[in-house]
Amino acid sequence: MDILFYLASASIVLFMILATYDGFYLHLWKYRLFDREESLFEHKTHTARAIMFPLIVWLLFINETSFLLFLTGIAFVVLDIVVLAIDAYSEKESRSFMGGLPTWEYIAHLFANAFHFSAIILVLALRLEISDGTLVFVETQSVSAAFELFQFVAVNTIPGAILLGLLHVVLMIQKPKNIWMTYRSKVTCC
Repeated sequence: MDILFYLASASIVLFMILATYDGFYLHLWKYRLFDREESLFEHKTHTARAIMFPLIVWLLFINETSFLLFLTGIAFVVLDIVVLAIDAYSEKESRSFMGGLPTWEYIAHLFANAFHFSAIILVLALRLEISDGTLVFVETQSVSAAFELFQFVAVNTIPGAILLGLLHVVLMIQKPKNIWMTYRSKVTCC
């Protein structure tokens, strides 16, 4: 079972690295998707996913005792998949200003989502088991180094994920968007 905790931890870390690069640097900094009329819908889908991610982490990864909260986390995962499909469907029009989504960014999206959903699948494998033909929620009983690492990574994912989600929301409001753009224009690199 420890290997599942290590794999889930690695998946979360790899997802967060790619999501930060893609969601912060490319979407907000470089391409300013929030500031382009044709990309505003894509920004809104990214905002929805950015808001759901820390909720999913809290409800599925950190919550150890409440099956109802765990089911709520699964509901957010299903909603996340629906929003991801809508986002992917809309990206062709959203990126028309740059001739479409670059292949390397498409690949980054594939890997980021692969790690995102790998972590979720691994957590489902850790938290659910089939006993006598019934699906059973498993409360964490063993405390190992692998479990401790997993909890450390999950808990420390939340603050950055919340900040990125809030930044997505704030950039849909004109005054903060103007402030962002003013300071962004003063940076000459990147």
